[in-house]
Amino acid sequence: MLTLFSAYFPIMLLIYLMTKKHSVAASAALPLCASVAYIVVFGVFKLDSNLIHASVLSGLLMALTPVTIIAGAIFLFRCMEVSGALYIVRLWLNQLSNNQIAQLMIVGWAFAFLIEGASGFGTPAAIAAPILVGLGFPAVRVVVACLILNSIPVTFGAVGTPIWFGLSMTDLSPLILNQVAWKAALINTVAAPIVVLGALAFVVSEKQQLKRNIVFIVLSTFSCTLPYLLLSFITVEFPSLIGGLIGLIITLLLAKFNIGLDTKKLLTDNSTAPSLSAVFKASFPLWGTVLLLVITRIPELGIKSLLQLTSPAWQLSLGFLGNFSLSAALVFKLENILETEVLWQHNLLYVPSILPFIVIGILSLWWFKQGKILAVFQHTGASLKKPVIALMGALVFVNLMMLGGTQSAVSLIGQNLANISGDKWLIFSPFLGALGSFFSGSATISNLTFAGIQYSIATDLGLNVSTIMALQAVGSAMGNMICIHNIVAVTSILALKNVEGYILKRSMAVLFVYGAIASTMGVLLT
Repeated sequence: MLTLFSAYFPIMLLIYLMTKKHSVAASAALPLCASVAYIVVFGVFKLDSNLIHASVLSGLLMALTPVTIIAGAIFLFRCMEVSGALYIVRLWLNQLSNNQIAQLMIVGWAFAFLIEGASGFGTPAAIAAPILVGLGFPAVRVVVACLILNSIPVTFGAVGTPIWFGLSMTDLSPLILNQVAWKAALINTVAAPIVVLGALAFVVSEKQQLKRNIVFIVLSTFSCTLPYLLLSFITVEFPSLIGGLIGLIITLLLAKFNIGLDTKKLLTDNSTAPSLSAVFKASFPLWGTVLLLVITRIPELGIKSLLQLTSPAWQLSLGFLGNFSLSAALVFKLENILETEVLWQHNLLYVPSILPFIVIGILSLWWFKQGKILAVFQHTGASLKKPVIALMGALVFVNLMMLGGTQSAVSLIGQNLANISGDKWLIFSPFLGALGSFFSGSATISNLTFAGIQYSIATDLGLNVSTIMALQAVGSAMGNMICIHNIVAVTSILALKNVEGYILKRSMAVLFVYGAIASTMGVLLT
C-alpha cells in the first residue's frame, strides 16, 4: 500500500501545485516534484543509488532537446519580427480574411496539423502561437487553443512515429497495426469537431461567432481529418502530413471565397494588400521551415538516415561518469552513465532546432538584408532562463517515475488503474495514454511505456486488442494538450510568466470531453 501511494504522490502533487487557486510556476513545481520522486525511488522503492543518480544526470542532459527546440523557435520568430516578415504575413492574412475564426483555423488548425505531421516535438504550437499573437489574439488564450488543437494530428505525428515506433514493443501483426491505425483515426475524426470548437471557444471574444461560422469550422475541420482517416487505411506515416496539407489548401480557399463564414461581421481592411512576391518572401520562414522538415523527415529521401548516424567519429572516456562519443552527424551520446546501463543521446541536427529554425532564421535575415543576428541571439538567450530550470525538473521527474521497468511508479499506476476498472477498462484506457504524454512530453514515449500494459489488459480481460491499442494511441495524442513540456515551451516563446496552471486547467476540461468521446467510440468499435 505504501509503495502504491508513493507511486501516485509525486504526480498528484504536481497536478495540485499547478492547478490550485494560486498555482505554483512550473519552474518551481517541477524541480520540487522531481525532488519528491527522488525521495520515493530512493527511500520507498529502494532502487540502486547509482541507477537513480544516473537517471537524474540523464534527465538533466535530456532537457537539452526541448530547450534547443524552444531556442530555435524563439530565434525564428524574432527573425521574422526584426525583418518585417511577420508584419507582411499578418497583412496578407488580414487581406485573405480578417474573420477571427478563419485566421484561427488557418494557422492554429490546418497549418499546425501539417507541421505536426512533419515534425512533432511540440513544434506546431510553438510555430502557430506567435503568428496568432501577431494577428492580435490574446497570448494566454492562444496558448490554450494551440495546445488543444495540436492533439488530433499527434497520433500520426512526426511521419507516424507514435504508431510505427511507439507501438513496436508490442509486436503487433501488420493486420492488427492497420486496424489500430484506422480505428484511432476514426475516433479522432469523430472527436475533432468538438475538440476544435472547444479550442476556439477559449479565444474568440464573442461565443456567437462560433455559431455564425459553424459551417466554415466544420468544413475546415473535416478537410484535414477525412483525408487523414482515408490515408490511415493504407499508411501510418502520412495521415497527418498529407491530411494537413490538403486541409490547409482547402481552408485557405474556403477563407478566400468566404464559404461558411459570417461575412456580415467582416471589417473593411483599407490597408494596401502586399504583392504576391512580397508574401512569398515574407512567408519564407514558414514554408521554408515546413519544406526543410519534410525533406529531413521522409525516410525515402535519404537525408533522415544521414542526420541520425550514431557510429562514433570521436570518443572520450569520462571514467565513472561514462563514455562520451560524437558521430559524424553530430549525435552526442553518453553511455554507461555512473557504470549503469543508462545512456543519453542528443541528435543535434535532427532535433528541430538548428534545422530548420536557426538555418531558416539566418537565411530570412539575409534575404531581408537585416544585420541584427547578434541581437536576435541575445534575445533568444535571455528568454531561456526559466524554461531551462522547468524542463530540467520535468525530465528528471519523468526519468525517476519510469525507473524500475515493470515495477516503476508509472507501471504500478497503470496496473492499479486496470485492477480498479476491471471490465470497464475501455472507459479508462485513453486516459492512461494521456497520463503518459502529460508527464513524459511525448505520444511516442507514452505508447512505448503503456502499450505493453494496455496489451496485457486487453488479452487478460478478453477485450479487442486493436481497439484498446487504438485508445492508447488516441489517449497519447489527447495528452499532448496538457503536456507540461509543451506548455512550458509555448509560454516561454511568448514570454508569458506563471500562467502554466491556468493553461493546464482549461486544457484539462477539453481533455475529459475528448476522452469521453474516445471511450464511447471504443465501446462501439469493440
